[in-house]
Amino acid sequence: MKSSTVNISFNDELLKKIDQVARQESRSRSELIREAARSYLERKQRWNQIFVFSEGQVERKKIREEDITEEINKYREGQRKR
Repeated sequence: MKSSTVNISFNDELLKKIDQVARQESRSRSELIREAARSYLERKQRWNQIFVFSEGQVERKKIREEDITEEINKYREGQRKR
């Protein structure tokens, strides 16, 4: 897999935290940042899939915003009674 070098800027405080974690985990700053980027992209993709699924459910079941609010209120009321 081909790699490219990218220059990015971090404020000093964030860079200190990155370096501290990299040292604790015995890896390079680059490895840590690559993993953070991969993790972010995977999480973003999962959330996008959840939203697409949810939108499909809303359309299919004709769910309105009021229905969701009502369900949340019922759940909260049930939690208070415990």
